[in-house]
Amino acid sequence: MAHPIVAITRAVPGTPEVAGATVRMAPAMPQLSRGELLEFVRDADVIVSMFHDRVDDELLSAAGARVRGVCNFAVGVDNIDLAACARRGVVVTNTPDAVTEGTANIAWGLLLAVARMIVVGDRFCRSGEFERVGNTFPTGWCGAHLTGQTMLIVGAGRIGRAVALRAKAFGMSVLYAARTRHIDFEQAPIAGSQVDLDEGLRRADVVSVHTPLTVQTRHLIDARRLGLMKPTAILINTSRGPTVDESALVEALRHRRIGGAGLDVFEHEPRVHPGLVELENVVMTPHIGSAEQYWREQMTRMVCENAAAILGGKPPPNRVTA
Repeated sequence: MAHPIVAITRAVPGTPEVAGATVRMAPAMPQLSRGELLEFVRDADVIVSMFHDRVDDELLSAAGARVRGVCNFAVGVDNIDLAACARRGVVVTNTPDAVTEGTANIAWGLLLAVARMIVVGDRFCRSGEFERVGNTFPTGWCGAHLTGQTMLIVGAGRIGRAVALRAKAFGMSVLYAARTRHIDFEQAPIAGSQVDLDEGLRRADVVSVHTPLTVQTRHLIDARRLGLMKPTAILINTSRGPTVDESALVEALRHRRIGGAGLDVFEHEPRVHPGLVELENVVMTPHIGSAEQYWREQMTRMVCENAAAILGGKPPPNRVTA
């Protein structure tokens, strides 16, 4: 009897191995087109999908009757039609925890880059302007301070908590906006307070978005809510691009209605809004939140463990339900 097939839709770090199964892995670059993806998953028993793969009835039909599981190489599952998977008895898993530290680190990297104008300063040095102009101390390059300021966490999950913990190391106060109370945000060392989102936006000096993408959170940060923020406030988004109305954000940044933004995700990824490219009060990274070698290798291990459990008829460690 032929070994079951685990189809990984893009090359992953580490060595993906699933005992008793044949692992079929697509190249890292270029990303498979939709047609190539549909062909690639044919006859797969388990599909290891990426956050940019749309897993729907079309893809599941292309895989065929053997497909038993979809293991998403991500914590978010907004790319997966959970209802379609449930109808077909296909088990869905993700990779929680493994993305937490890396994404929290990139959120803080973006915040510091915006607050201290690091990218603009780097370009200033590389262009020869520093040598030509000289040191502008003490009035030049004065960025935003963070100690004693207030951070609003939007979405009080694992990543939001990790970002909040780092905020305490900078001497910041923490507010959080979430559908339910999270006592771990209110206990030491975070000692945060739950607030209504609109109130939090009015009070915060830094807003960091960590909510999953759902129908309810699409454009959660829109023109009206951007208008509630302080003109000096910084917006950080490392969740999913469509949680922020990108066109409204461009206008807010262009007219200095907010102080700046740090973005690791984009509304129409991988396309970046041309208005963002023109602005110096925004710092952007290409959706690399979890891209730390150690944690990406842990994600590989997790999807393989989930796939092995599904193939073995056992409950997978990281099952996602609708």
